[in-house]
Amino acid sequence: MNCFMLSPAFRFACLAAVLTVAAPQLSGADSTEPMNWTAQQDHQNMKEQLGITRLRPGPSGNANATTNAANYDPAKANPFPDLPEPLLTKGGQKVTTAEQWWKVRRPEIVEDFEREVFGRVPKNVPKVTWTVLTQATDRVVGELPVIAKQLVGQVDNSSCPSIKVDIQMNLVTPANARGPMPVLMMFGFGSGLPRRPGEPAPTNRFGAFGGFGGGTNAGPSSTEMLIAAGWGYATIVPNSIQADNGAGLTKGIIGLVNQGQPRQPDDWGSLRAWAWGAARGLDYLETDSTVDAKKVGIEGVSRYGKAALVTLAFEPRFAIALVGSSGEGGAKLHRRNFGEAVENLTGSGEYHWMAGNFLKYGTAESKFGSKNAGDLPVDAHQLIALCAPRPIFISYGIPARGDANWLDQQGSYMATVAAGPVFRLLGARDIGEKENYRAAKMPPVNTDMLDGELAWRQHDGGHEDRSNMKHFIAWADRLLKYAPPAAVPAK
Repeated sequence: MNCFMLSPAFRFACLAAVLTVAAPQLSGADSTEPMNWTAQQDHQNMKEQLGITRLRPGPSGNANATTNAANYDPAKANPFPDLPEPLLTKGGQKVTTAEQWWKVRRPEIVEDFEREVFGRVPKNVPKVTWTVLTQATDRVVGELPVIAKQLVGQVDNSSCPSIKVDIQMNLVTPANARGPMPVLMMFGFGSGLPRRPGEPAPTNRFGAFGGFGGGTNAGPSSTEMLIAAGWGYATIVPNSIQADNGAGLTKGIIGLVNQGQPRQPDDWGSLRAWAWGAARGLDYLETDSTVDAKKVGIEGVSRYGKAALVTLAFEPRFAIALVGSSGEGGAKLHRRNFGEAVENLTGSGEYHWMAGNFLKYGTAESKFGSKNAGDLPVDAHQLIALCAPRPIFISYGIPARGDANWLDQQGSYMATVAAGPVFRLLGARDIGEKENYRAAKMPPVNTDMLDGELAWRQHDGGHEDRSNMKHFIAWADRLLKYAPPAAVPAK
C-alpha cells in the first residue's frame, strides 16, 4: 500500500525544534547492503531454520470455493473448546491476587506471546529523533479549526546506513483547546495535513483508515468526531516503520536492527514493529504541551486493529484502545475453526506479521512432527487480558455491510468474554456477559456492552470502526474522567 512520502528537501526544512528520545544505540557501522529476498525466499529460509518441510495451506477466503473452503458452520467451529487458563500459572497454581498476576502469571503469558506469536523487541533498537516539519494553524477538520503538526521520527541508522527508517506521524488538535487533551493515535495510511477552510472536503469519511467493502460515507468522519469532542488525534503510518510484506523484513526497523540480514525464529514481526513505532510516537506526544500524555489511546482497523491490540498489550503507557475488526492474530480465537485460520498467518502472504516461531503451528511435516492451533501456549483472550485493567473497546461490523464472516465476530466475542476474569481480578469491569465463553453468544447488533473497562459493540456498518467512534468517545470520556470543552466552528 502507498503511504504519503515527504521529499528530502521538505523533510529537513524544519520549522520547529528537534526532540531526541533516549534509547540504547548500536555500536559500530556496517555498510552491508540488506538482503533483497522475495517474501517466498524469506519464508523458505524461516522454514529451514525451524526444520519445517511442509505447511498446511490456509482455508480459502472465497465463499464459493469448491476445495479447501473456510468453515462457516458453527457446529464445527470449536475443535479445541478449552482455552489456556489465564489465571492458572504454569506450575498449576491458581492466581487469586493482583500481585500474583503482575509478578508471576502475566510475565509467563508475555513470554509465550513473545517467543511463539509476535516476537521480541530487541534490546539494541536504536534511538529515534523527532522533528516537527510543519506546524499549520490555518486548517480545519469538518468546520472546526485545528492546529496540525507534521512530524518525522528519524531512527539512528549509523549501524547500517543503507537502511533508513523515518517514522511519519501527524498530530492534529482543536485550535480552541484550553489545556492538555486526550489524543487517539490512529494507525493509517496518511494523507498529509487537514484541509484549509474553503478547500473541498475529503471523500474519505472514515478517518485514518478507509474501510473496506460495504462501508458508508454517511455522517462525520472519525477525525471530525474526535475534534468536535475536544480530543486530538495522531495518525501514524505503519509502512514508514516496517513494510507490510515478507520481502521487507530485511529492511525497515526489523532489518535495521538485524543489519539487513534475515530474522531468527523469535525475532519480532511487523505487528510488534508497528506497536514499537506507536510507542516511539507516544515518546513525542509526552513532550507536547497540548497533549495529556496520561490519556493517549491507540486505534486501528483490520491488520491495524491487530496492531492496536498488540500495542496496548505490550506498551503500558497507552491508556485506552479501540480495536476494530481485528480477526485472526487480533481478538479472534486461534483455536476456533471459523473463517480465517492460523494457517493463513503461517503461509507466505501474512507470516511477516508474526514471529518466525508462529510457523510451527501451521506445520504438517517437520523435524518436530506437526502442530496446530491447539498446541499454541496462548490465545487471543490472553492478549486482551494483557491490557487489563486499562480500558479496551472491541469493535466489529456486520458481514452484510462488508465486515466479513472471515473475521469471526463470534470467536472474538468469546475471547472478550474469556478475558473477563483477569479484568475482574484487577478491579476492573468486564462486558457483563453471564455465560462462560463456551456458551456465550453475541448480543444483537448495536447492543451496547460498554459499562466496564472491557467493552464490546458490534455496529451495523462495514469493515471500519467509524460507526462505533461516537460510542467509543463517550465511553472513553467517562473512564478517563475527561470533560471536553465546547467546540468553536471555524469562521
